[in-house]
Amino acid sequence: MSFLADETWMRRAIALARAGVGRTGRNPSVGCVIVADGVAVGEGATGQGGRPHAEEIALDAAGAAAKAATAYVTLEPCGERSSGAAACGERLARAGVARVVVAASDASSLAAGRGLRRLRDAGVAVEIGLLADEAADLYAAYRPRA
Repeated sequence: MSFLADETWMRRAIALARAGVGRTGRNPSVGCVIVADGVAVGEGATGQGGRPHAEEIALDAAGAAAKAATAYVTLEPCGERSSGAAACGERLARAGVARVVVAASDASSLAAGRGLRRLRDAGVAVEIGLLADEAADLYAAYRPRA
């Protein structure tokens, strides 16, 4: 995938996240776009009140098309869930996503590198920082739980 295409898809994920700001409770508004062969096969934004997570919605929409796809996520996928449900890092890896591109890191104790580590351990290519400046205002007021 080209850098220009990466930017285009991340901007779509940022737009999805931006539309949910103020509606996700204590959770940040996250956007996720899953792309296979240059086509968006799944999109999601954090649900009302913070659940479900953007990655869950996008993966459910993508179904089997997520295998070998690239996921563009505005905030680092969680590595653990307070509810005990499968973390987004785990779900992305299980779906067979080949690459995850992330705009911003998450200092939350449920993320903080854990989701990215889980992805890398599963053989998923991970890139972080694409359009971080454009996504920064989404998380300026977000105070992650320690």
